[in-house]
Amino acid sequence: MKVQVMAAKRKPKKQPPRTLGVSLLSAGAAAIGLGAAAVAILFAARKRPNPAEHAAPDLAVDAPPVTIHTRAPEAFRPDPTEPVPADERESLRPATGHAPGFAADRGTTVN
Repeated sequence: MKVQVMAAKRKPKKQPPRTLGVSLLSAGAAAIGLGAAAVAILFAARKRPNPAEHAAPDLAVDAPPVTIHTRAPEAFRPDPTEPVPADERESLRPATGHAPGFAADRGTTVN
C-alpha cells in the first residue's frame, strides 16, 4: 500500500490594504516624472541659435544706423589695441597730399 503525503495547503498572507495616502503619493510621483520628461523633450526640441552665426550687416546707404543690438558679436570685432604688423603698416598709412584734395594721385607729380 502506498502512502501519499499530502502537503498542507498554505493560505497566502493577506497584504494590508493600501491606504489612500500611499496611492496619492504614487500617482503624484508618476505625474511629476511624466511632467519632467515632457519639459525635457520640449527644451531638447527647441532650436537654439548658434552663437557663431550672426546676421550680416546691412551696408545700404539708407540703412538704419548700427546700434548695440545690431553690431557683430564681440568675438568677431577686431581688437583695436592689437599692434599693426610691419608688413601691413604701409597699406594702412593715410594717403596725404597737397590741398585741396589732401590725397596725392599715385603715379603723377604735383608741381
